[in-house]
Amino acid sequence: MDLRTTYLGLNLPHPFMPGASPMVDRLDLVKRLEDAGASAILMHSLFEEQLLKEELATYHHIETPSESFAEALTYLPRPDEFNLGPDQYLEQLVRIKQAVDVPVIASLNGFTSGGWIRYARLMQDAGANALELNVYYLATNPNESGEDVEARTLEILKAVKQAVTIPVSIKLSPFFSSFANMAKRLDEAGADGLVLFNRFYQPDIDVDALEVEPTLRLSDSSELNLRLRWLAVVSGHLKASLAVSGGVHTSLDAVKAVMTGAHAVQVVSAILQQGPDVLRRIREGVAQWLEEHEYDSLEQMRGSMNLLHCPDPSSFERANYIRILQGYKV
Repeated sequence: MDLRTTYLGLNLPHPFMPGASPMVDRLDLVKRLEDAGASAILMHSLFEEQLLKEELATYHHIETPSESFAEALTYLPRPDEFNLGPDQYLEQLVRIKQAVDVPVIASLNGFTSGGWIRYARLMQDAGANALELNVYYLATNPNESGEDVEARTLEILKAVKQAVTIPVSIKLSPFFSSFANMAKRLDEAGADGLVLFNRFYQPDIDVDALEVEPTLRLSDSSELNLRLRWLAVVSGHLKASLAVSGGVHTSLDAVKAVMTGAHAVQVVSAILQQGPDVLRRIREGVAQWLEEHEYDSLEQMRGSMNLLHCPDPSSFERANYIRILQGYKV
């Protein structure tokens, strides 16, 4: 079965790859991912906070005032909480490039354009085949408008695109007032790909210790529905590639993602739970499904369930909303 896809201009044998996670910190695990058939290796993000520490020496400024209020210590990461510093990250990128025969995608995570430029170039120089910008930003300032947040995201993309020649994707949250419009503007600004979506981890609070408690809950297939909705909405309207991230655990999940328009399928939680070989099982399951349903290729199926041919997608979505609510029986 022909499972070939093109993502960020990269010709891949199939769409299935590990998403950004600490798995890439271990070279033996990277090799296992390649052996399981990963079409590309996506590195975890290098965080803007690490660049600030490296270039602006902000650790002192973070540490000193935090002593004033003990509970504030848990809100900002200490430098030793990061697995790889900037230099170590670049060294690991070089090692991975030397160890595998598949494309390697580096990742930057931040919310301003400042420190990104230099390291985007360094990642390109280290051999990255593409770059994923993970824009993780929570607008907590009541004086900051949605327009400000959108402008910052566009500024980051444009600055990095001007700094490198390799393809650049941007990993987004779903929390834009008009996500379809934002996707269009990013596409027009030169994004080579959009990744739907970033998972926002919600912290808990230890009321006795007066500390914020980071919590991690791995995804399940129920999280895929949000991605499917917006893939279906924007698919066919953009030049940029589309990737799904979050909620793909089975071959049927992957089929749904491709049907709604995904060019790449990123998997993390399923690998953490079941091991790298889950990538092989998903790929084989998709190939079997395509054969059973008489498709000649993955490309033939892609976008078959998007809303490109729907005259008014908003009416379609509202009709589904009404149907679901009215169909519930008490």
